[in-house]
Amino acid sequence: MTNHEAHVQGVAAIIPAKDEQQRIAATVTATASLAEVDLVVVVDDGSTDRTSPAAAEAGAVVVGHSRNRGKAAAMETGATAVAAMEARESDRMAPRALLFLDADLEDTAANAGPLTTPVTSGEADMTIAVLPTQRTAGGGRGLVVDLARNGIERATGWRPTQPLSGQRCLTRAAFQAALPLAPGFGVETALTIDLLRQGMRVVEVEVEFHHRVTGTDLAAQLHRARQYAHVLRALAARGIPPSLPARLRRTR
Repeated sequence: MTNHEAHVQGVAAIIPAKDEQQRIAATVTATASLAEVDLVVVVDDGSTDRTSPAAAEAGAVVVGHSRNRGKAAAMETGATAVAAMEARESDRMAPRALLFLDADLEDTAANAGPLTTPVTSGEADMTIAVLPTQRTAGGGRGLVVDLARNGIERATGWRPTQPLSGQRCLTRAAFQAALPLAPGFGVETALTIDLLRQGMRVVEVEVEFHHRVTGTDLAAQLHRARQYAHVLRALAARGIPPSLPARLRRTR
């Protein structure tokens, strides 16, 4: 056991959600079916629909924000809620690992087992899910993915397959080591860099997850522009200057 490993006792799933009343119940039910998961926490990040009651009816512990604060804040709120519940468990000997899942995975959340095993067995400090080709094609051109992937490689020497994947499992020690999380859509990129720079073990795991993909309309393009700006900011905060897009980096 390395000095980065910490004993893990079970897994708590944390699901940040914003206006996901149509999908959250299926995601919670599928997540709760995992043998290693004994606690499911949904963080309602300022929803205006029935996300909270739908999650609670499906069996999740629901905490939330009165206004939308973004995924990183929701992740921190979820982890704080898990720690508070553990403090009331008289028989708890060690903290749970934290499994972060998107709210729109629906039934495919039941496939998360391979993502937790390396963490609970002490083989990794954080796992990142590599998703298959999605059932519905997205409308992006890969600019944000390329920016994050190249930035992580320049910062750490490791080149991830899917740097923006939000489906991750961490030991509690790894999560604490990454606090405070980078805000906005830069959270995944920053989390990977911060843990690798501290010598922690990060591995990618292929998992059969499927979720809603971003389309090609104006709202989708604005969403990608915000993602790009947030990843740029996360990289800059870690001393990584912006890079040219992949097609402009190619040499003859």
